[in-house]
Amino acid sequence: MTPVTYRDAGVDIEEGARFVESIYELMQRTFSERVVENRGGFGALFSLDYDERLFRHNYRHPVLVSSTDGVGTKLKVAFMTGRHETVGIDLVAMCVNDILVLGAEPLFFLDYLAMAKLEPAVHQQVVAGIAAGCREAGCSLLGGETAEMPGFYKKGEYDMAGFAVGVVEARRLINGAKIEPGHVVVGLPSSGLHSNGYSLVRRLFFEQEGMRCTDSLARFGIERTLAEELLTPTRIYVRAVRAVLRHYRVKQVVGGIVHVTGGGLLENTPRVLPGDCAVELDSSSWRRPPIFDAVRRLGEVPEEEMYRTFNMGLGMLLMVAPYYADSVLRQLRKAGEEPVVVGRVVPGQREVKIR
Repeated sequence: MTPVTYRDAGVDIEEGARFVESIYELMQRTFSERVVENRGGFGALFSLDYDERLFRHNYRHPVLVSSTDGVGTKLKVAFMTGRHETVGIDLVAMCVNDILVLGAEPLFFLDYLAMAKLEPAVHQQVVAGIAAGCREAGCSLLGGETAEMPGFYKKGEYDMAGFAVGVVEARRLINGAKIEPGHVVVGLPSSGLHSNGYSLVRRLFFEQEGMRCTDSLARFGIERTLAEELLTPTRIYVRAVRAVLRHYRVKQVVGGIVHVTGGGLLENTPRVLPGDCAVELDSSSWRRPPIFDAVRRLGEVPEEEMYRTFNMGLGMLLMVAPYYADSVLRQLRKAGEEPVVVGRVVPGQREVKIR
């Protein structure tokens, strides 16, 4: 009988080791001074609370904040096109934006990448995107897991998950408790679909319309191809929102923050509202990217369903005390955002009304 090796079963340990070595430089580019390098170790190290250069503690009462997420069926578009870097950015965005809504500073990120067989050229793109997202978010990519699972995934496909950890000073925690009627709702624009609703989008464009990734979307008023539109990465709002929070070190002028992901505006917004508050949004106050009108038209999707599925052009909402609204808008613009007042907090029962 001929001896059988792990490689014969579809898992190449040596190739995996070479891949890990090849991506380490990408990881190092994301390291902050708080990373304690442990190359080749079984765990990653991060110095949470002490700045040796300034001989002081960064937090008096640090509260750790964590999040985990994936990219969903948007990965199918990456498989179809052979473009894999943007979904890495998506992976980071989905996690760090969730941490941000609590007022936290993202500290570090870990990824889990699983496939039938490691394809270094493809998966290097994925990790390059993850590293780019981490740099944009100001957090460190400390490590992760690359799992070859032959017989479990289809050839050429993979799945991934991200894990982020952040920290916030206890007294600066933003949990929505201070939201009250009269607060101004400030919206930050999305880049399009972000990473939600892709099962519906793929059904409409690829199955119903029979479109290809290279097809133009000009008939919908979009001057790029279907692939370019669908692979536009989720925006990362960390730097701009953190700049606002740092500016107001004493007063907490932002009462709540919403990351508009799966569930759209209708399902995500109530998650931060106190029991006696609702939100009224003026749909004419912000620009809705044309991809949403294209989806609605192709599927004859009811308007309420659109708002329950997609971000509709708003990737993040901030509930701001009215006295500080103009100042917050200025700070966001200074940080490179294009904020818009999109509504108000009103008395109600944790619901969203769109007019």
